[in-house]
Amino acid sequence: MRNIKYFGANELRTKFFEFFTSKNHMKLESFPLIPINDKSLLIINSGMAPMKTYFTGAKTPPAKRVVTCQKCVRVIDIEDVGIKARYCTFFEMLGNFSFGDYFKKDTLKWMWEFLTKELEIPEDLLYPSVYFEDDEAFDIWVNDIGLPAEKISKLGKKDNFWEAGPTGPCGPCSEIYFDRGEQYGCADCKPGCDCDRFIEICNNVFTQFDNDGKGNYIPLAQKNIDMGMGLERLSMVIQQVSALQEIDTMMPIITKICETADIKYNSNEKCDISIRIIADHIRTAIFMICDNIMPSNEGRGYVLRRLLRRAARHGKLLGIKGAFLYDLTDTVIDLSKEAYPELEQKREYIKKILKAEEERFETTIHAGLDILGKMMADAFKSIEPITQNAVQNMGSALKLLGENIFKLYDTYGFPYDLTVEICKENNLEVDKDGFDALMQEQIKRARDARANIDGWLKDKLSGLIKDISKTEFDGYSVMSEKAKVVSIIVEDGDNLVAVDSINEGEFTLILDKTPFYAESGGQIGDIGIIKRDNATASVLDCKKTADGKIIHLCKIEDGEFKVGEEVEASVDVKTRLATARNHSSAHLLQAALREVLGGHIEQAGSYVDSERVRFDFTHFAAMSEEEIEKVENIVNEYILAGLDITVTETDIESAKKMGALALFDAKYGENVRVVKMGDASCELCGGTHLDNTSKAGLFKIISESSVAAGVRRIEGTTGQGVLNIIKKDKDLIVNTAKILKANNPGDIAKRAEIVMNESKEQRREIESLASEIALGKTKELLSKAKKIDGGDIEYLAAVSNDINPDGAKMICEELKQRNQNIVGVIASTGENKIVFTAVCGVEAVKSGANAGNLVKQIAQVAGGSGGGRPEFAVAGGKDFSKIDEALEKGEEILRAMLKN
Repeated sequence: MRNIKYFGANELRTKFFEFFTSKNHMKLESFPLIPINDKSLLIINSGMAPMKTYFTGAKTPPAKRVVTCQKCVRVIDIEDVGIKARYCTFFEMLGNFSFGDYFKKDTLKWMWEFLTKELEIPEDLLYPSVYFEDDEAFDIWVNDIGLPAEKISKLGKKDNFWEAGPTGPCGPCSEIYFDRGEQYGCADCKPGCDCDRFIEICNNVFTQFDNDGKGNYIPLAQKNIDMGMGLERLSMVIQQVSALQEIDTMMPIITKICETADIKYNSNEKCDISIRIIADHIRTAIFMICDNIMPSNEGRGYVLRRLLRRAARHGKLLGIKGAFLYDLTDTVIDLSKEAYPELEQKREYIKKILKAEEERFETTIHAGLDILGKMMADAFKSIEPITQNAVQNMGSALKLLGENIFKLYDTYGFPYDLTVEICKENNLEVDKDGFDALMQEQIKRARDARANIDGWLKDKLSGLIKDISKTEFDGYSVMSEKAKVVSIIVEDGDNLVAVDSINEGEFTLILDKTPFYAESGGQIGDIGIIKRDNATASVLDCKKTADGKIIHLCKIEDGEFKVGEEVEASVDVKTRLATARNHSSAHLLQAALREVLGGHIEQAGSYVDSERVRFDFTHFAAMSEEEIEKVENIVNEYILAGLDITVTETDIESAKKMGALALFDAKYGENVRVVKMGDASCELCGGTHLDNTSKAGLFKIISESSVAAGVRRIEGTTGQGVLNIIKKDKDLIVNTAKILKANNPGDIAKRAEIVMNESKEQRREIESLASEIALGKTKELLSKAKKIDGGDIEYLAAVSNDINPDGAKMICEELKQRNQNIVGVIASTGENKIVFTAVCGVEAVKSGANAGNLVKQIAQVAGGSGGGRPEFAVAGGKDFSKIDEALEKGEEILRAMLKN
């Protein structure tokens, strides 16, 4: 062990913040793992990723000097996690940033000071590197910081030049490596080597150029600093442990896994790899779920599902039976809740998500592993004879076909990545090209199936209206206004054409301004009327193009409209207000759901029209009746409280400070609308709303259901919609009272109980009479039984349209009780169908008779099928003309059974 001062990970994070705030840096909290207003990333994967707009100049940073500790997830190195010491999927990136303020000299001096003075790391263990053409950084290390030139490595573009993409801001970087010692290295080891001796612990990126994509690097007017230092790597080298997963904020997870599997760590390298993978992946999964990422089959949800299923499989390799990952939740949260208190707040929610996902995978993993095992065995059998040595040396000679991999994935839900991993462990290659081809076919089929019904707007309409200005929308403040007709477009066969006037049929109308709300954010478009003198057109729908033009889908009712004329555009006020009631109630519904179910609730989609609200939200389980009732009551309390609804237009940063809820996946501009309903709700929203919650009247939940894994849906209504439900229920009650002959609706329950009791008594009487009839029929039928070949076994066959299948069953039971040697078949021919009921007594079964096989073959003669147990069975028939033949055949079939 080297003489290095020990610090825990949480302590290192605190010291980093304290050091850079002393250098006048503003401390920012970690951004969520879901990127905000950035479709280029699935998950935040670096400290600078959430601040790209500050680097490009698109947004003004809150300060020129910033310090953060950013949560990150990176799965590009997932195959090396658990095997190589320096890799993990979730990590915390310590970072100090300069946006046009300090540059190379300050950041390098500060990092050296932090590592050697604050953390007291011996200088002889630290080795800087620079880009081989960056003489400025090299001179700073030598002349300003005072390091010998031979201690600094000059590396190429791959190691020491940072570019975010083919174009844009970029620049050289200077890394600092920590020497862990010869025991972790290889021959002639030095910084930049891929072994685990020299570990990069921080990287200072000097963003000083703009790459134009043509090989030209143009100096930026504003030069920036982006320093990133992985907290886990720093902890690993300071705590002198062998792998990232052994640091103080992760080692207890390993201990818990070992207790669950009843094994020891550091006793078997193969097991140790599985233990480290589980510890790493469960930690990542818990942070992802905490930031409202749900397991799914696409996007970031698939990244989460992949990690959980990979961890679950490694649990199986350790011999752990059943679900176990959710049991690790408390350990992970207790280690990290000091820095991330939201983990504590969502503890139970995270457990439930993990348990549900793991139990779902249990049903997949067993069947999938068995099928994959058979597929691999067949692949190995295809090359015989074969030895284990031959397998080891065969390389790509053995391959699992793409159609097999796709079948596992598509039919059985077995993850592709897991198939690849298991095949790799068994020296079997996979046909990735074949799998990808089948996946693309499936994607194309799905894409064709869900073809965009509004596609013509983009394709055919865009060319016609490209030169028209953006429509001015005034519908937040007015319901009717005068406007100018800018364009009239009609369908001409398969094409759209612009015309000067229209006097019949349906058409598309564009005005210079409008009070009509265009379908957006889940709210349906307005309907209404457009008038001019003696001309009237109905507005059937209203939509918006990507570049802000509002199109009115209209139908001529009377007269003629011309381009350039002034018209009166009037929204259907009744419909608009009904839609607003439902939209405002959607906001109150989300607030109530978060209050009852927890802060993890996030909107996953919505639809609002004049009749209902449909609200999709992230949640792990079906809501109980009690929860549904509680949510409904809270919404109605908000409504009855008469909360003022205010709308504020502001910038996105100010909206966040107001506490406004936003959709993570939505793209917002610089200016947004904040809709606030008292202290109950505060959300970003572009829709139309009431001015007071009391105007919603009442709110009623109609249904609660599942939409997808981890996503629930509530449908509800307000105002007249609630009155319609009340009337419908009242009519049902009144009609039911009439049918039950109750004196008034309040007597329904009492009258229903009386009717049910009368019905039960009548059923008992019917069953008693049926039993008596069955006894009588049994005596009659037994007298017709026929002994088979003079033995003890008797065969009875009867046809009746007076005996229904239930009666036949009672008779057969009675036959079996009275004669243990009986084999009986009764053909019931009522209700235009044939039902064969067969029975075999105890002794008949011992002699070889089997009611199931017998009735199956009899039914086949009459064009039917069926079967059952040896002592009792039922089958159906279709051909009435074959009944007698079938029963006669039964005697022949029985003889064969008795002989066998």
